[in-house]
Amino acid sequence: MPNTDSPFGFRYCGRQEGGSPTEGLTSRLVSSTYGTAIFQGDPVISLTSGYIAVATSNAVTIAGIFNGTEYLNSNVGRKVWFNSLPATGVGGDAKAYLSNDPDALFVVQANGSAIPFSAIGGNAQFAAGTGDSSTGISEYSLVSTTAGSTLNTMPFRIVGLWSQYAPPGSPGTDDTYSFNWVVVALNNTDRNTTTGV
Repeated sequence: MPNTDSPFGFRYCGRQEGGSPTEGLTSRLVSSTYGTAIFQGDPVISLTSGYIAVATSNAVTIAGIFNGTEYLNSNVGRKVWFNSLPATGVGGDAKAYLSNDPDALFVVQANGSAIPFSAIGGNAQFAAGTGDSSTGISEYSLVSTTAGSTLNTMPFRIVGLWSQYAPPGSPGTDDTYSFNWVVVALNNTDRNTTTGV
């Protein structure tokens, strides 16, 4: 059955074999003056100010994958925890929770033609998406045309196809059609770069 074009960002799906048995989330701050929504599953980058921001499609080094936030909602007058950070209505800096463990694995949808088995071990870039404000879920995807690249400046490493992990017939497992799902690991993050921000 053909895959559906319905990107969902980078969804945590497990750990690499041999990785430590537990993983925590790293907390970082988003400036109260930022003014751009960030959704669960969006890659984020570090800014020279110490804050984070949603990553654009040409990012080389990322801080991690946005997993949720805690912030003062000025509309209801109390702190809330949600999948996404809205562009407005945030009172003060927001605390963001990032998945940036080097052993973490994420499942993500290809943005076009099917990513082949031969792309495993190669690198890939992501395509930015808008996000769904009702669910708080990202709409980022992986750029099919970069899948399997040898450029080590790309932020993700392809470690498998979702069809190797999920039961047959599951969404995203038809590797003969566009928009298949792949499993990736973080390739270039703040935690493993030698140059810093």
